[in-house]
Amino acid sequence: MLGVESRMEGRVPRRRKLLGILGFLCLWITAQAQMKIPPETVQQWASVFSVELQEFTTKYSGSLLLQKKLKDVEPIIKIVEVDGNDLVKDYSDEIERMLGSKMKSVKRLAESAEDADLYHEFNASLQFDYFNSMLINTVDDDGNNVDLGGEFPLEENEHFNNMAVNTQQSDIQIPTNVYNKDPNILNAIYNSEALNDVFIGNFQKDPTLTWQYFGSSTGFFRIYPGIKWTPDSNGVAAFDCRNRNWYIQAATSPKDIIIMVDISGSMKGLKMTIAKHTINTILDTLGENDFVNVIAYTDYVRYVEPCFKGTLVQADLDNREHFKQLVEDLHVKGEAKIKHAMKESFKILNEAIMLITDGAMEDFESVFEEFNWPERRENVMEYLHVLSRPMVINHDHDIIWTEAYMDTVLFTTKAQSLLLMTSVAMPVFSKKKETLSHGILLGVVGSDVPLMEVMKLAPRYMLGAHGYAFLITNNGYILAHPDLRPLYKYGKKLKPKPNYNSVDLSEVEWEDTEEKLRTAMVRGETGSSSLSIRASVDKGKRPLFLINDYYYTNIDETPFSFGMVLTRGHGGLMFLGNVSVEEGRISHNSLHPLHKLLYEVLQLACMISPPQTSPSPPEWTYCETDIDPGHRKYTQLQAAIRYLLGKEPDLECDEVLLQQTLFDAVVTAPLEAYWNALMLNDRVEPGVETVFLGTRSGLMRVVRYAGVESRVAKKFLTPADKDNLYTIDHFPLWYRLAVENTPGSFYYYPVNDKGVKYIIATTAVTVSSKGKTAMAGAIGVQLSLDWLEKRFWAIAKQCSNIEGVCPLSCESVVSILPALFVIINHQSSMFKNLNTHFFLFCCSVQDLNCFLVDNNGFILLSKERNEVGRFFGEVDGSVMASLIKMGMYKKVSLYDYQAMCKNNHHHHNSARPLLSPFYVITALIRWFFSNVLMMFVVQQIPNSNLVLVVTQADCDCSRQYGSILLEPKEIKYILH
Repeated sequence: MLGVESRMEGRVPRRRKLLGILGFLCLWITAQAQMKIPPETVQQWASVFSVELQEFTTKYSGSLLLQKKLKDVEPIIKIVEVDGNDLVKDYSDEIERMLGSKMKSVKRLAESAEDADLYHEFNASLQFDYFNSMLINTVDDDGNNVDLGGEFPLEENEHFNNMAVNTQQSDIQIPTNVYNKDPNILNAIYNSEALNDVFIGNFQKDPTLTWQYFGSSTGFFRIYPGIKWTPDSNGVAAFDCRNRNWYIQAATSPKDIIIMVDISGSMKGLKMTIAKHTINTILDTLGENDFVNVIAYTDYVRYVEPCFKGTLVQADLDNREHFKQLVEDLHVKGEAKIKHAMKESFKILNEAIMLITDGAMEDFESVFEEFNWPERRENVMEYLHVLSRPMVINHDHDIIWTEAYMDTVLFTTKAQSLLLMTSVAMPVFSKKKETLSHGILLGVVGSDVPLMEVMKLAPRYMLGAHGYAFLITNNGYILAHPDLRPLYKYGKKLKPKPNYNSVDLSEVEWEDTEEKLRTAMVRGETGSSSLSIRASVDKGKRPLFLINDYYYTNIDETPFSFGMVLTRGHGGLMFLGNVSVEEGRISHNSLHPLHKLLYEVLQLACMISPPQTSPSPPEWTYCETDIDPGHRKYTQLQAAIRYLLGKEPDLECDEVLLQQTLFDAVVTAPLEAYWNALMLNDRVEPGVETVFLGTRSGLMRVVRYAGVESRVAKKFLTPADKDNLYTIDHFPLWYRLAVENTPGSFYYYPVNDKGVKYIIATTAVTVSSKGKTAMAGAIGVQLSLDWLEKRFWAIAKQCSNIEGVCPLSCESVVSILPALFVIINHQSSMFKNLNTHFFLFCCSVQDLNCFLVDNNGFILLSKERNEVGRFFGEVDGSVMASLIKMGMYKKVSLYDYQAMCKNNHHHHNSARPLLSPFYVITALIRWFFSNVLMMFVVQQIPNSNLVLVVTQADCDCSRQYGSILLEPKEIKYILH
């Protein structure tokens, strides 16, 4: 669990009685301290700096011009309240239609596979060549195609993650341990050739389909479109479709299982090793819809997990891994007595009991006679097929949906990238009369659905800066959620977390302490609720206090529930302009001013696309380019323009979003001229690097005041800077911070991007109509540290009521002393007209440090560049502790149930090493000079979220006040 603390408790300094001679010295030092830091001088610095900062950021951002333009259009706009109940129904209906289309495709595949088998007579001598995905396009030493290879045309396809595929043909993958010319294999592959036409037909009916496949009970895997399968580094194809979750769930339906393992002395050695491996294999075939328990027995019965005694537990990933660890620790001893173990098992379950032992049972008959003699089965080798027989005999074609899983874009390929997927699958049965009573499972058909594509159906612009949509299963596990973090960093690589697909909703929406939201969604209910939450942005460093309204409903014919969040206040209001899409449409022979704007200056949220070598942030969808294969070549910007020009009238576009984008383009167009005029007619000060704005519709305008050679923040607002771009998961960071600040007042915060440090200033702009005010967007500038330092040092040389050179300065004769900016909570009334001086019982006075400390406690400026972006409590715990005690800062704890805590294997003790005799003298002197008073002055920077703190430069209070850190703390908890 992660505790993010922006305000922490400090220790109260204790005054100690000193010797009489020290008393005089302390008074003298205190008097000097009071003379050295006059509050009126600090107040003057803050006031002058506030004026310069406000004038500068206002001028170079153009925020007043944008606000004026919005004021001008207020008579022709309307502000509407976003109705969460209507919106959640509309979005869920769209998702239901999309998933319904995938289910229809899978049903067509199942029907075709069953019909093909029905009319096929098994031929033991069948000779049949097929395309083996590992052998296609492979030649021998003589340049001839290898057996089962042949020419198989492949070309890159953007719809399939730019993989080389064949959309006119499927091919076959067979695990290395399965003979690829076995008669059973050849007959089944021959039958499944009928699926080729169905694959292609499905893709034509629904061009949004991705991978379609058939997993055979004989072991082969037919996949469409066809690909070149890449084996592992040892040349082995270890993938076996029968072990995949979609196959197991579709083949068996939910099941309850008890695994009994003999741990008597006769199981010693290899037998016990095999038994443990068998248990692990069985556990791997279970999913979150199954329930299980493991019992070990000798002459007594023992549950491997005593907490699960007498019951079954859900076979989710956590429980399965827990059972595996416990099974690994089993040791053999004693004599096996099966009767008591069987009786214990039958008390819990009378369906499927798996017995793992080295010998036949001698006393089983009385147990089976008591419980279920007719249903006795001793052989569990083919248990999946055994458990599928009732479904086959009853011909139950239940469609299943899997939990989220990580797909490495079809295993190991050159286009490998991690995606969260879900699969829809359906069993395929033999319909032959002579085998119908035997219940023969032919295999499973299925298709993959990228969850990102599902969540695009809930467009971000309707949900606002802090709103979002999410999807969970009927077990409460998350399929899609902006706060789901399925990867962790392992060295330089990102790897999936062990339990990434079993993260419960309550672990992300952790403010739902009574689990009312979770319970309602698991039950498939439709409704709404509200929660006061502590959210965080900027990688968990900046807490936000929000009231979220949750709306939720079920997705019919699936085990999923859909939810969405609107933030109370500005999140529930949006304004609509009067520029319609119809007005924007023009003839091919003219160029409407709106389109000129789009061509020349408009950047849609989706327009910023990174190079192919880096992962692309998910796009906002302005127009559906995936429905018609001919439209896939267009970017979202290109598609929108062609739609507006009438060149692609068949494109399906979001007209509300396009209308708002057009309106935002018109209103913000003067900013482009304003920024360009500054560069042409006015000398832009060095250090002002980038100006930008963004609107709720996803429109962005960016102008670089500085060239790429001289720009410090080269990554800012580039495709690699995901935090500051619009994505399917979130609005830019600067946008989210701005809308929580007072409109017109700039919010300043530092950025430390792998050692590249700079400052962002951002503010919100609003629009009002009929007594309602809605957020229209955010605008800001990006500054270098050089500019801020230069301005502040110059101001800090001035004194009040003193003529000539000021004796006080944040600079010294030898060097410039650190100046730190601290951002404070602008909602706190304590900082209005704040000017206070305080004393810490700490040390002597010689020089000054000028700190400006922030609302989340992060440093904006310091003489030591390595301190920029760090938490102020790390740099000066003494002052931070006092600010906490005064109530200027407050501890805010955030919990991260997805965190992976590292095991610390370091050992240490509190013994002090041997010391030099001079250590005692040094320690005494340090104690003598540290137990005196230190003074600091706190002053707000008006019209900003900054505060100025001036302290004594040569004070080291580290012995009395340790650093206050923001490092996460592991907290163990017990679920009741």
